[in-house]
Amino acid sequence: MKLTVFYDGQYWIGIAEEERNGRLLAARHIFGTEPLDGEVLDFVRHDLLRLLENVGKGVRAAPMTERKLNPKRLARLASRELAQKGPSTMAQAAIQADLEYRKKVRKTLSREEREADAARKREIARQKAKDKHRGR
Repeated sequence: MKLTVFYDGQYWIGIAEEERNGRLLAARHIFGTEPLDGEVLDFVRHDLLRLLENVGKGVRAAPMTERKLNPKRLARLASRELAQKGPSTMAQAAIQADLEYRKKVRKTLSREEREADAARKREIARQKAKDKHRGR
């Protein structure tokens, strides 16, 4: 699990990434103003797991091989990661996939509601026409 906090020009944003069953799950949390260490720690303790549970399918992650790294290479990788601004490309893809999934679900639900509303209105109009025909 990895949490990246960065400033996007307007807000401070946290991107949480987790790999489960070969899929990368990523979620975004907007902190607003610059978060203090305590706020970030509170977010990690209380809200991070709940945020990642609400994520959809995610994207397929490349399998990571576990091998022993040279300490100098490890230090270089750590400094490179610290210098990196913003989330990883895979995290952005996972967030985009989750957004598309939620969009499709929302579209389906709204279409069903719209059709049910139209059917209800047709039934009311049909009942009015029957009542009018019967002289009520």
